[in-house]
Amino acid sequence: MMPHTLYYVIPCYNEEEVLPETARRLREKMTQLIETGKVSADSRIVFVNDGSKDRTWEMIRGLHEEDPVFSGVCLSRNRGHQNALLAGLMTVREYADMTISMDADLQDDINASDEMIEKYYEGKDIVYGVRSARRTDTFFKRTTAQSFYKLMQAMGAQVVADHADFRLMSARALEALSEFHEVNLFLRGMVPMVGFETDVVYYERGERFAGESKYPLSKMLGFAMQGITSLSTRPIQMITRLGLGIFLVSIVMLLYSLVRHFTGATIIGWSSIMVSIWAIGGLILLALGIIGEYIGKIYLETKERPRFIVSEYLDDRHGFTYGRDARVRE
Repeated sequence: MMPHTLYYVIPCYNEEEVLPETARRLREKMTQLIETGKVSADSRIVFVNDGSKDRTWEMIRGLHEEDPVFSGVCLSRNRGHQNALLAGLMTVREYADMTISMDADLQDDINASDEMIEKYYEGKDIVYGVRSARRTDTFFKRTTAQSFYKLMQAMGAQVVADHADFRLMSARALEALSEFHEVNLFLRGMVPMVGFETDVVYYERGERFAGESKYPLSKMLGFAMQGITSLSTRPIQMITRLGLGIFLVSIVMLLYSLVRHFTGATIIGWSSIMVSIWAIGGLILLALGIIGEYIGKIYLETKERPRFIVSEYLDDRHGFTYGRDARVRE
């Protein structure tokens, strides 16, 4: 059997500090995979520039000019990690038999690619890279991450615990993913919806090689909200149940008040009234906020704006792609 073509897809945002080392390690791994006959010599390493403000795209251009194994996709502006990753996957899906997506910070174990590729040849269409432990995380990071996955699963979202965006996808899995047209992206929840044969590869996640994390606490919280509201309607169902519960409590309180009235023990409690007003008012605002999140997403979806616009694509086999010829939302 002829070896299949592999494309690494690496989203990059302000990664000038880590990019040279990332490129070096990926080049070594690609050379090894080609020489051992695991992948075709047409395989490529694709860096996706997500509107970086530093020299990231300039460095990607330089890598491409020095070695054709490196390709580059440049977005017209910053669109966020999930959109950048999808842009890279959709750009290369016609040329790759399989893709492996990973972050540029070298925390994902590049050597886990070998086992992923083996599982691909065994017939798996999607192989998830899953952390075997969280020893490098702080207590806060570990606790919040575990809470995040438990919350997502409780909300009905199909996510793989301790899996980020380090995964292998076959050509037909990518083709199926291209049929998902939502603007509000949460790929960790969308990919499991694709189906097909899946498997897991466990690996140890390392420390970030250089630079700063692009996911501080505020972004992590926003990402969690994005995932929940993009994949599940359970929060709205919870509002309905909460409203029903409060209604039942109000009936009980009404009966209690009537009993107190007819027994002549009516006492108007200022504290209980104030607590009730604040509690119910807070619940109403919370409910409106959750409903507003969904309405806002519906609003964005109906506009059908492109999820990404590619301004330039570097590839020795396909040349440059600009402007209207760039691959956008399909």
